Amino acid sequence: MILVTGSEGQVGYELLRTLAPLGRVKGLTRADGDLSDRNTVLALLNEHKPCCIVNAAAYTAVDKAETDTEAAKALNTTLPATLAEWAKVNQTHLFHYSTDYVYDGSGTNPWVETDPTGPLSVYGKTKLAGDQALLEAGIGAVIFRTSWVYGARGRNFMLTMIKLGQERDELSVVADQWGTPTPAWLIAQVTATAVREKLKGTKGIEGVYHLTCTGDTNWCDFARAIMQEAQALGISIRIEKDRIKPIPTADYPAPAPRPLNSRLNVAKLERAFNLQLPDWRNAMQLTIRDWAEHNRNLD
Repeated sequence: MILVTGSEGQVGYELLRTLAPLGRVKGLTRADGDLSDRNTVLALLNEHKPCCIVNAAAYTAVDKAETDTEAAKALNTTLPATLAEWAKVNQTHLFHYSTDYVYDGSGTNPWVETDPTGPLSVYGKTKLAGDQALLEAGIGAVIFRTSWVYGARGRNFMLTMIKLGQERDELSVVADQWGTPTPAWLIAQVTATAVREKLKGTKGIEGVYHLTCTGDTNWCDFARAIMQEAQALGISIRIEKDRIKPIPTADYPAPAPRPLNSRLNVAKLERAFNLQLPDWRNAMQLTIRDWAEHNRNLD
């Protein structure tokens, strides 16, 4: 059995579909138990006895984490450590998701996996501690560090922008934070490739990999691209492209500091799994089309 934690999230939803051809898949949601409780986690693992764990559960409320530190630590640090502990005893494959927030966001070059970390926020610090717990466990875990995740379902930047584009005449969006928008379906597809190789017994697949689309943009230009593609698909967008105004991060203060440079170099991942990751614009177009088609079917 392949066990997916956090299966109600946007990545978890895609994982349940994408991993299905590889074997029986069980998703764990909040209804199955409190994953911030170590004993509950161990009980669930002993009940299902998975051969593979894909940990998509995390505390992702970046700003709230600044004050809700213990809850963030429980899901982002303690949960991965508990999963690793069980996986080591039971010889289980473990896959986990990390974030661009483990870096300090300095410079302009894409980060590589061997670069020094330096998280600026509680969220980033708790996620990094979770990564370190997995690496120190010595179980051959695979850690995918990704960034700017969005999808056709759930709550994310793309869907928020489409909604605001239908309601507003003008919008201000941060333009000095750079990164690569990455859809949940791509994360799930790459994960399935890695899981397949692990289940086949392929050696040398372990450690940290950056997993994003290719290319880069800023939030303001990403918002403009979303509006443009939505309009091309016949979606009613009220706001004009030139009415989406760029602003600096300083004009949009938040409790948790954001990394200004979230570009991630994906060369290691492409080499390891013989992949060619898509440009972020092409992936965005597919994602918006998926969203549009899904909503047409609901009408």
